[in-house]
Order: sequence, then C-alpha cells, then structure tokens
Amino acid sequence: MNEHPRHLLATPVQYVKGVGPVLAGILAKMGILTVGDLFHIVPQRYLDRRQVLPIATLAPGPDRTVIGNVVASGISFLGRRRKRIYEIILEDESSARVSAKWFHFHEKYLKEKFALGTKVVLSGEVTAFGNAYHYIHPETDVLTAEKGLADIAGKILPVYPLTEGLYQKTLRKIVRNAWDTYHQSIEPVFPEAMIEEHQLADPWQCLQELHFPSPDVGIELLSGGRTIAHRTLIFEEFFFLELGMALRRQSVVEAVGIASPRNDQIHELLLKALPFTLTPAQGRVIAEIRADLERPRPMNRLLQGDVGSGKTVVALAGALQVIANGHQVAIMAPTEILAEQHFSTLTAFLAPLGIPHGLLTSSVKGVEREEIMRRLSTGELPLIVGTHALIQEGVTFAKLGLIVVDEQHRFGVLQRAALKEKGKHCDLLIMTATPIPRTLALTLYGDLDVSVLDELPPGRKPIITKLYAEHLREKLYTGIRHELERGRQIYVVYPLIEESEKVDLKNATDMAEELKKVFEPDYRLELLHGRMKGDSKERVMADFKAGKIHVLVATSVVEVGVDVPNASVMVIEHAERFGLSQLHQLRGRVGRSEHQSYCILMADYRQSDDAKRRLEIMVQTTDGFKIAEEDLAIRGPGEFIGTRQSGIPPFRIGNLARDVAILSKAREAAFRLIERDPRLKAPEHAKIRQELITRWSGRLNLAQVS
Repeated sequence: MNEHPRHLLATPVQYVKGVGPVLAGILAKMGILTVGDLFHIVPQRYLDRRQVLPIATLAPGPDRTVIGNVVASGISFLGRRRKRIYEIILEDESSARVSAKWFHFHEKYLKEKFALGTKVVLSGEVTAFGNAYHYIHPETDVLTAEKGLADIAGKILPVYPLTEGLYQKTLRKIVRNAWDTYHQSIEPVFPEAMIEEHQLADPWQCLQELHFPSPDVGIELLSGGRTIAHRTLIFEEFFFLELGMALRRQSVVEAVGIASPRNDQIHELLLKALPFTLTPAQGRVIAEIRADLERPRPMNRLLQGDVGSGKTVVALAGALQVIANGHQVAIMAPTEILAEQHFSTLTAFLAPLGIPHGLLTSSVKGVEREEIMRRLSTGELPLIVGTHALIQEGVTFAKLGLIVVDEQHRFGVLQRAALKEKGKHCDLLIMTATPIPRTLALTLYGDLDVSVLDELPPGRKPIITKLYAEHLREKLYTGIRHELERGRQIYVVYPLIEESEKVDLKNATDMAEELKKVFEPDYRLELLHGRMKGDSKERVMADFKAGKIHVLVATSVVEVGVDVPNASVMVIEHAERFGLSQLHQLRGRVGRSEHQSYCILMADYRQSDDAKRRLEIMVQTTDGFKIAEEDLAIRGPGEFIGTRQSGIPPFRIGNLARDVAILSKAREAAFRLIERDPRLKAPEHAKIRQELITRWSGRLNLAQVS
C-alpha cells in the first residue's frame, strides 16, 4: 500500500520545511499554493556548472564557472554619475583575475560573505568592458570545509522564475525539501494503455529531471523544453486542458436549446436592404449560423474575421432568424464607441425592415434608460446593442434567444456568463476581429464551432504600410496634404492623452495643437480620446464620419468601432509603443473603401528587439492570421490570451507556439476519451477524473461559456 497517497500533493506549501507563512504568501503571488504546484514550477532555463574554467581562459558568454580567492572586496563607483556598486575581485592559481559586480546589494552581508581570502565559485554570464571581463550579479557559492567543490560544481542547476522577495537559492532549497518529503506521492494518473500508446515517461522521473537534471542530459534539450520528461509533462498538461474542453462541449451538445427554424422571407428582405452584395465567405458563414440556430441545442460558435470582413452583417442575419421566431437578441460590445458604431450600422440595415432596436450603455440615463429596460422586459424590443450595461442588475429580457459578444477578448468569462444567465439555453455567437492562431483556437475555444471570414469585400486594395523615422516628418506631412487635397480623411494616433513627466513621448493633446498649425485653416482638425464625455465623443465621431473633420487626432480609442470609408491614412505615432495586435487593429480603420490607403508607423530609433520585429512584421504583411502567429511567438501564450480572463487553467509548462504537435495529440486523446466515457465513470479513469477536478478548480461549472 502506498504510504504517500497522491492527495498529499495538495498539502499547502506553507508546511514545506523552510517556508512558513511569509514565504508562503510570496509563493502565492506566483500561483504556488500546494506541494503539487511547487513540483510543477518550470525552470526558465538551466545554469550549466559542469565545467570549471581557469580565469585566464575566460571569454564573454553565458554559463561560465570559475573558482578563486577573494583578493579585493568593497564599494566601487561607476561612471560619471559615480553610481555605487559592490565589487569583488577573484584570483585563481594562475594569478589571473576577474571581477563580479552587484548594483543592488546589502553591503554588510556581502562584506561578511566575501571576506579577503575566501574561496568562491562564480557562475553566470561573462561580459567584456574595456580589456577586462566581469560578472554582473552572478551565482555565488563559498567553499568551506563542510561544502566542497564536489557539492557545487559538476551540476546543472534550474533557474526558476521569481517574484519580489524570493531568491533563486531559496526556491531551489524549498523545492529540494519538498521533494525529499513528498516525491513518493507522485504517481501516474493515466492507465497503462494510454501510457504505452503515447510513450509517456513516469511522472516521478519527469519531475526529478525537471528540477534535478542528470549531468548527462543535453543542456540545449533541457533549456528548449525538448526532453522526454518535458514532452510527457506537456502532453499531460494539454490533455487535461482539452479534457475540460471536451466536457464543456459535451454539456453543450447534450443541452436542450432553442430551435429557430429558418425564415427565408426575412432573410431575403435583409439581402434587398443591403447596399452591397455578400461575399462568398459571408454567405458560407451565414449558412453555418442559420443551420446551428435551427437545431434544438444551444449554438456555441466563434466567428473570426479580420478587420473590415463584414462580421456585423453576418451576426444580423442570424439575429433576424431568432427574432422571426419570437425571441430577443443582445449584442454586447466592450466600449461605448463600438456599441454606438454597431447600433448605427444596424439602424441603416433594419430601418427598411421595421424591426425595433435599442442602445443601452452607461451614457443612456433617466427616462430613456427606463423605457428601454421596460421594453426589454416586456419583449417589445427584440434587439438591443450595449456594453457591460446589459449585464447590470435590473436589466431583464422577456425571451432572450441569442447573445452576440463582439471583441470577445475584452470580456472576462464571468461577464459572458452573466449575460447568458439573462436567458435560458441561449444561442451564443462570439465575434473577434483579432485573428486567433490555430493553437489558441484549439485551447481557448476548443469547445466551440469555428467560422472564419477569410476574404474582404470586393474592390478593397491592400493597405500600404511604411515605417518612418522622425527625420521623415516633413515627407509625412506632404503626403497627408496630398491625400487631403484628394478629398480623403486622416487618422493620427498617439499612445498618450497628455504629457507625462516620466515618459518622453509626443502626446495627443499637445500634438493636436502642433498639427493645427500645419493644416489649419485649410483643413479642420479635432481631438478624440477616452476621457471625453459621451456626447463630445459622439459629436466628434459624427462630424468625422460626415466629412466635416479632415484630420482626427486620437488615442487608441479608435482601435475598434470607427468605420469611416473615406479615411485613407492612418498615422501611428510612437508605433514602437503599441502591441502587434493593436497596430493591426488600428491599421484596419483605413482601407475600408476602393481608395488606396496607407498606414505610416512613426517610430523612435531606440527600439527593443521585440519592437523592431513587430514593426517589420507590420510592413511585411496585412494578413491578420500571420500577424497573430507572430504575436503569439513574441508575447507568448500567457500574455496573448490572459488566462485569468479566459476561464481556463494557467499554462505551467506547455508552450502553444512551440508544442503544436503535442497539443494536437493531447486534444485527440482527450476528446476520444470523452466519447468513450462521457462522465469518466470507468474505474481505470478515476485518477484522471480527480486530476481534472484539481486542475480546473471549479472552472468547469461554466460549461456553456467559452
């Protein structure tokens, strides 16, 4: 009988030797609450201490380990500003020397630790400065009678992610203490057949290699997450993620929904009311949605479409089918500007059909708000467009049948759940203009059917994107004036509203005044930003749409929801400050007609490597899905999706940009298992069921929410 049952892995980390309440609180900030969490911290990289080098042979580079005696130790001063640093100088048997520097230090502690004559091991990256080599904040160990070279060198050490108040050596010691006490509680959760089919290693051995790697393992494989141990643990993580998705999907498939039979008459009326012909992609996706709505189970569909691909009309076609069957439709947008844009667009399409519709945002107040809420509760208002205001208390629907959530990534899973609770077994259509890489679609939306609008309306020309530096500003203004003379309109977007003392950036308020000097009185220029009152924003946007404003200076408030086909130039100031997805969204504000459009990225010479890569990608392609793949690679999945918002367990070891093949296999295995055993009741699946509950931690009760 196992003397270390698996449930001991749920022991609070506070009870691990060397932790205690204070350190437990620090670990909690990293999501480490239990012993199991501690075992699943993934090292960011590994420090190779297998080779000790003579100081005389040192060259710049990572993972350099040397041994020497301290021959100097104390405060030094660096540069013209005389910055205080702590420095030690080591000398080895060959009389060669190397220095180590600390910019953040406790002087008394370092002075005692590195007393003259102390024998020290230094490990880390070596950099060159002048004719000398230096370590900056290296790993250090002091050799003593009790702690010899064999205890320190010749090993590969994990380098963990840290948070304030936590140090690398402390975390290594905690992991070691936990391992010594609890490692025998680690046991396989998969049946033998699955282990053999997917060639999985023992999880005990995998975690041991993760934290205490053998000196024989390849450092490149370790740091690249490509060992058998990594592959097993990644498969396990993705499997339980996809198992939760499979159960969510199962619950939707089994749920009784609202059947809304097709109404060809109202669909034909919509097609006649449109001032354009649908693209083949729009026609295909509308057919998919209409087929979903006919079925007596809830629709759960994700609609992906690049900026300007016509998602609103597709959603309206589905909405009319639901309305024709006596139910209501709610369209929720993340901002007032986007909600107002949808309302305006829908009004133009719905007016010939005579279908009542309303707008509910925080700006709608008093008698008007009360009347809208009354008409929703009685069913007199079949279609409502709104913001978070739709999920507030007091907003009730007589017969809500379809929910459309636009720009879904801006809403948390609980907000979407709150809207679904306004009806019973509602159909759900989630829309996004932010293209989602295939791997993310499989994880975030693995329980949804996916439709893609993969073509733009006919006549649209690709947007020409160019990168300009400050010395080209006059050329930019000449180009803008040329477009204005042709009757076009211009956006100029800034990352800030007002000047910040801490950040040396051009800001929208000041630059609006500067640009007025350049373009007025010939052309009218106005400022738009998120801090403006609703009626002021509405007035500016109405005037811009009507062509009364020629140059609109704005913050990224125009990222979504502004549709002005006559605008042909998007200038993005300090483009290096924006994310790739945001740059793509901003660019999508132009190129919405047959006119040739341009996106000019004004960028500072001083750019990080990531910023340079983002800007290069923007110049090279307008394909939203290619941009999304690059964005995922640059930012990583955690930041790209924001797991706290997504309602899925956080990723510990899997990397969606790197581990696509493993994800596909794990997904297939998970969905196949739920087909065979929908409730995981079979005795051989008991451990899988328990692990699933642990990993999802209650999130599965949101089964019908994406």
